[in-house]
Amino acid sequence: MPCVAIDLFCGIGGLTKGLSLAGIDVVAGYDIDGSCRFAYEKNNKTRFINEDVTNIMASEINQLYPQDCIRALVGCAPCQPFSRYSSRYRKNGRIDDKWRLLYSFERLIRELMPDIVSMENVPNLVNEEVFNDFLHTLEEFGYFIDWNVVYCPDYGVPQNRKRLVLLASRLGEIHLIPPIYNSENYPTVRMAIGNLPAIRDGEIYEGDSLHRSSSLSDINRQRIVQSVPGGTWRDWSDDLRLDCHNRKSGLTYPSVYGRMEWDKPSPTITTQFYGYGNGRFGHPEQNRAISLREGAILQSFPDDYIFIDEEHPAIKRELGIHIGNAVPVELGRAIGVSIQQHLQML
Repeated sequence: MPCVAIDLFCGIGGLTKGLSLAGIDVVAGYDIDGSCRFAYEKNNKTRFINEDVTNIMASEINQLYPQDCIRALVGCAPCQPFSRYSSRYRKNGRIDDKWRLLYSFERLIRELMPDIVSMENVPNLVNEEVFNDFLHTLEEFGYFIDWNVVYCPDYGVPQNRKRLVLLASRLGEIHLIPPIYNSENYPTVRMAIGNLPAIRDGEIYEGDSLHRSSSLSDINRQRIVQSVPGGTWRDWSDDLRLDCHNRKSGLTYPSVYGRMEWDKPSPTITTQFYGYGNGRFGHPEQNRAISLREGAILQSFPDDYIFIDEEHPAIKRELGIHIGNAVPVELGRAIGVSIQQHLQML
């Protein structure tokens, strides 16, 4: 029987696209953010359902699966609450309710009993009680479980990103496939974006409206000229340094206002990757931050993935969130291949 998946917290379709490339049919994606609909449906032959996962009933999901299929339920609950940054705020008494979304995922597993489950998130989730509760539910219902903290370049994603990947099956043992790449042949920034047309800061390439770069202030233009690939703000002359860099606390934050290196994977792409001052998001040689298209490619979206058109424009901040929050497509493909290999062994 074919494996058919439903993607919870689908966003613009990084995981859906990866599963599709592995030959798994994704019949629907759920997300509370309706602005993701255009890119999700435009690039994937499936349906976007704009609903809050906390309100979805298992019976509703079950009706979407065709008869005589192996049902997979996959998803990446919003990961910000489990990041190291957010953990600092929890210690100070500020709690983000988004962490409860993983319990909604767990509830749907209890009610739906899918044959296969896949969950992707930030590595720090393994230290949270909600993760242990998630594992307990899977064990309680007889799932075979495999989870790993994955280094994304191992699976063809050209960025230094680590992610937690969990696979579970009621049909038998399941495992993530072994790494496809290693330190000798990791995909690099040059391999990913080295062939894109050169643009200036603030410019939009006429052949691709997503290949656009944020404008720089005069002082940031001077700063990026003095920035070297893999370097920090310490490479600048004293007159270009920020006040915080002269304070003791600022000396511990070197990973901002930097350039990427051509022949290494990029830094982790965040939702603010299009801003030069938000990390090491400077282009390796052009005096600008990377473009929205370059960020998408570093997230391993296909070069022709469509995010906007004349009828569906989007603001830069929204596109940054869409791209930065996505499951890298090639990691999604590795998850899909793992599921397919598991089924072939049954």
